[in-house]
Amino acid sequence: QVQLVESGGDLVQPGGSLRLSCVAHGSPFSFYATAWYRQAPGKQRELVASITSSGSSNYANSVKGRFTISRDNAKNSMYLQMNSLKPEDTAVYYCSAKDTLYSSYDYWGRGTQVTVSS
Repeated sequence: QVQLVESGGDLVQPGGSLRLSCVAHGSPFSFYATAWYRQAPGKQRELVASITSSGSSNYANSVKGRFTISRDNAKNSMYLQMNSLKPEDTAVYYCSAKDTLYSSYDYWGRGTQVTVSS
């Protein structure tokens, strides 16, 4: 059974940086696509960034130019480098994965808290 585990969340000041990691257990990292989602209090979960097995990436407009998604299949891992953090980036960040182009994101981690505050 696939298990995704996030880490790296923390309290950081505005303008700071964090790097989130996601490790997959129980399966090779052969997913068609992996993604980071986030959910702020009182808001719906939203897609932050996604990356396919071929390396094609996509970002929400709100994080373009500040966040970078990457994956290392050999390490069963995915990362999210977050720079120039803003208070509105505060949320629980979730790692997710899907097996094919047409499937939904069926695999989810439990999330890691990112808080941006002075």
